[in-house]
Amino acid sequence: MTLTDEDRSLLLRLLATPTAGPLEVGEAGPPPRLWEAQRDYARAAERIGFRVVRHAPAEPADLAAPGVPATVRAAAADPDFLTCQPSLVLRLGPDTVPRERTVMFNVHLDTVAGGPPVSFDGEVFHGRGAIDAKGPAVALLAGVRSARERSTSLGRDSAVIVQAVAGEEGGAMGVLGTRPLVERGHIGRLNVFCEPTSGRLLTRSTASMTARVSVRGDDAIDDRPHAGHNASVLLGFLAQRMGRALDGHARDGAVCVAGLHTGTLHNRVYGTGDLLLNLSYADAGSGRTLEAAVTGALDTALTEFTDSFADTALFARTATDARRLTRLDWPKRGLPVLDDRDRWGHDLLRRAGVPDWPADEPAFTCDAIWMAGIPDTCTVVLGPGDLAADGAHGDDERARLSDLDGFADTVTRFLTSFTDETNGYQ
Repeated sequence: MTLTDEDRSLLLRLLATPTAGPLEVGEAGPPPRLWEAQRDYARAAERIGFRVVRHAPAEPADLAAPGVPATVRAAAADPDFLTCQPSLVLRLGPDTVPRERTVMFNVHLDTVAGGPPVSFDGEVFHGRGAIDAKGPAVALLAGVRSARERSTSLGRDSAVIVQAVAGEEGGAMGVLGTRPLVERGHIGRLNVFCEPTSGRLLTRSTASMTARVSVRGDDAIDDRPHAGHNASVLLGFLAQRMGRALDGHARDGAVCVAGLHTGTLHNRVYGTGDLLLNLSYADAGSGRTLEAAVTGALDTALTEFTDSFADTALFARTATDARRLTRLDWPKRGLPVLDDRDRWGHDLLRRAGVPDWPADEPAFTCDAIWMAGIPDTCTVVLGPGDLAADGAHGDDERARLSDLDGFADTVTRFLTSFTDETNGYQ
């Protein structure tokens, strides 16, 4: 099947509607136009037969739960933080249809900041969110529409839920979008998170944690640089040594030596600064191992710094006090991972022609982690395109129309199969 002219117009409108959240654009950035984008999406879904069952932001109490990143808790001190980031729940089918005859799709309509100009040349869409994940969101609706045309039972004897969420990007980890919706019961027997997997069935999702190495010392002026604690030199040294020590763990997950900040002036020694590391893990045991590795790498690096700089004129004071000034904390950790073992759901998708994600290819992090451990459910990650090849989060993000068409066709096939099987037609 192919996306209609109306589908393509919807996608172009969504791409032209900026939806990067506050964690992406910063306090001075423009608020996301998520309410507008979600209403546009809901109108298109209503033409298929969906109805809106929830359109609201998370409650402040939702952010009191364990696992909420420190950055989210801090940002939520501003009431507008949640208000401008609603999530939408759509339902096709009566409320009386039970979970075991329901499919849930999760798409996120928030994006990272920036992106290429919006365009469509007849074959490729460009724009922020084209592949992650506004393009998949529109293709999903096209697939549901086609499935309804094939099966009169869909929307009567079986149901479809669509979560169109905020808070997937910016390090929010779904705690203000997907997690509250899952906890409120907006889920199905089969749950599909629409992220780029090249149309392959991914049954795993990693989680990530953020480590922060902080230095809190004394500043100095450039006339007496030796009198202060040089956080720039100390943190730069720690970044190199820790990065090298953690390199071996990159085979089990992603290790990102990320931002390092002390100051911006050329004539000052900064005694205060922070180094951030973002680390993903595939299972709880690997997460604990990685935490221990970070702690050990920092301890070793501090010893090396003291030994290397103790006899210098500029940095002797920093070397002497390095261990006292340096602190490790975890703004984000303890999140679950997805490792779905529901053979029934996997077999249904395979029979519908969905190929498997290679066992030796690393998974990635997405909101599917919040379905981990929920009984009597199958949760997978499945969508068109490829995060790297299609430039997700980059300046050339794009989605090929052929990939979106292919995903719509995949949705039609397995949704029809699900409807037939759960209603006893096979």
